[in-house]
Amino acid sequence: MTETVLTHPDGRPPVAFTQAELDWLPWLEPFPADQLTERHWAGLVDAARAKSDYFRLLVRDPDVLQARTKTDKDIFYNPEGGLPRAERELAAAAASRLNGCIYCASVHSRFATTHSKRGEDVQRLLDEGVGADLGERWNAVVAASAALTATPPAFGPEHVERLRAAGLDDAAIADVVQGAAFFNWANRLMLSLGEPDTRAA
Repeated sequence: MTETVLTHPDGRPPVAFTQAELDWLPWLEPFPADQLTERHWAGLVDAARAKSDYFRLLVRDPDVLQARTKTDKDIFYNPEGGLPRAERELAAAAASRLNGCIYCASVHSRFATTHSKRGEDVQRLLDEGVGADLGERWNAVVAASAALTATPPAFGPEHVERLRAAGLDDAAIADVVQGAAFFNWANRLMLSLGEPDTRAA
C-alpha cells in the first residue's frame, strides 16, 4: 500500500517549548471520521478523540490504540495511591522535554501546572531543560525520568534511593517509571508521524 506523505507549507512550527495549546499536523492521512466503525470507536475509548488527527491516525489499528489508551489512562488517571497527578505529569513533561517533543511537553507541562499550581517551576523545566532546579522532590522525579529517557539502563538504584529519600513510596516510584516510560515511547511515535503547529496557540 502506497501512502501519500502530507506536507504543510503553511504550518507554523513552534520554535521553543511552551505551555500554550498547540495543534499537531500529521504526515499521513488520518482515518476518515465518517468511516469509523464500532470497532474504531471502541479503539478510541473516548469518542471525543475522533476529532484529533493524531488519534484518527492511530485508530487505523484500533485494537492497539485501545490497549495504548487504557494503559495511558491507568498511568495518569488512576487515583488509587501512588504519585499525585501533578508529578505523574511532571515525569511525562520531563521525558518529552529531553526527547524534544514540543507537542507532548506542552500538553503535560500544562497538566503539571494545573494540578500543582507551580507554573513557574514547570516553565523553568521547559526553558532550562531537565537540569533545572525545581526543588529536591521534583528534581528526583525529573532525574529518574531523564535517565529512563536517555537509555533505560541509565536508570539505577541511585535514582530509586533518591526518590525514596524525597518521600516517594514504591507505588509512587512505579508511577514515575511508568509515566516517563510511556511518554518516552509516545514521544517517538508522535515525532515520527507529524509535527506541532502554533495555530492553536
